[in-house]
Amino acid sequence: MANILITGITGLLGSHLSEELLKFGHNVYGVTRSISKATYETVNIDLSTDWKISELPAKIDAIYHLAQSDKFRDFPSGAPDVFQVNVNSTAKLLNYCRQTGVKKFIYASTGGVYGNGNKPFEEDTPIVPIGELGFYLGSKACGEILAHSYASEFQVIIVRPFFIYGKDQNRSMLIPRLFDNVASGKPIHLIGEKGIRINPIHVDDAVKVLSATLKSSSTLTYNMGGPDIFSIRQICDLFGEHLGKEPYFKHFAGSPMDIIGDISLMSEKLYKPKIKLSETFLDLEKNSSL
Repeated sequence: MANILITGITGLLGSHLSEELLKFGHNVYGVTRSISKATYETVNIDLSTDWKISELPAKIDAIYHLAQSDKFRDFPSGAPDVFQVNVNSTAKLLNYCRQTGVKKFIYASTGGVYGNGNKPFEEDTPIVPIGELGFYLGSKACGEILAHSYASEFQVIIVRPFFIYGKDQNRSMLIPRLFDNVASGKPIHLIGEKGIRINPIHVDDAVKVLSATLKSSSTLTYNMGGPDIFSIRQICDLFGEHLGKEPYFKHFAGSPMDIIGDISLMSEKLYKPKIKLSETFLDLEKNSSL
């Protein structure tokens, strides 16, 4: 049993992770903007404000820093919020770990820091040059740099997710958005004939990966992606077959560059993902408002 703090606990990944950890008997503390009736202990902090580390619990063994600003698409108006959540709060949490003896810090970055490429990215692949990252991806890369700086003080694990999807996800995110576009007949924009290729990971698999980090003793960076690689067209064609609708594609000139994470390291040391996209259609349909 451990005392575990999760930021971003009301999000897709955080909410499912908290349920998993509670099943194993851990004491879960969730950082949230408002007091809730959840089964975990709520820590009422808004990470976009000038909060104090004295507001955190006195004794925590591990932190999952999963929070991200919900203004990540709103540059430049949302830049201050993104900075507070993704950079400033990360720095404060790391300082809190050092001061209070936290043993493990797990940071959710993003596979987007690699940019696009024509083959799967390995963890030692150079990320996008700093000047080309953009504000949101730059903030995530800053978080990685800050976290690694403390690797001599406590264990640091970086995970770089590739398109997490699952039940109750915000419909503006990629996989549910593609499903809804097929269902409603809205156009799906593709570069070239098939669009980019990705390897999305179901949230239940992502949770298994994260929970496995509690047993890991190494400071490492892991790509976190799914077992199958699809083009955007293939994904939409699968959705169309399930819905009995022909997807409407709009093609644009160019050569698509993929966003695929090599998951060999994750599969070997943490957990090998098993859930197929085709097994999740009913959840996607049930949670659609269309």
